[in-house]
Amino acid sequence: MRMLHTMLRVGDLERSLIFYTEVLGMSLLRRKDYPSGRFTLAFVGYGDESENTVLELTHNWDKDNYELGEGYGHIALGVDDIWSACTAIAERGGIVVRDPGPMKHGNTVIAFVEDPDGYKIELIQMNSRQAVI
Repeated sequence: MRMLHTMLRVGDLERSLIFYTEVLGMSLLRRKDYPSGRFTLAFVGYGDESENTVLELTHNWDKDNYELGEGYGHIALGVDDIWSACTAIAERGGIVVRDPGPMKHGNTVIAFVEDPDGYKIELIQMNSRQAVI
């Protein structure tokens, strides 16, 4: 078994695609409208779905926002240079909600950014021994 994808419901698909592709540098892998169900699925990621876990963005045509709920945590992305990544994300219009630094009870260097729907994305500095938390 392997993990295939994580799904997020988004209020504005075009706005979310811009964020995930232009701000976070993912590629749009596939997109399909389902008119009878009134929704669109778009899959984005850093590589082909046959070898990588990807993100499924689900847009229900008749709903433009969602309550995030208490159970949702975040999506985590490993990065080689967290400081450069945060600078680049901010320059491309992304919002860094926690600047890079060690996590509260450990040594792993992390940062958080927020997507247009308010979902948190954790960035983890990958070139340290403590990168896996």
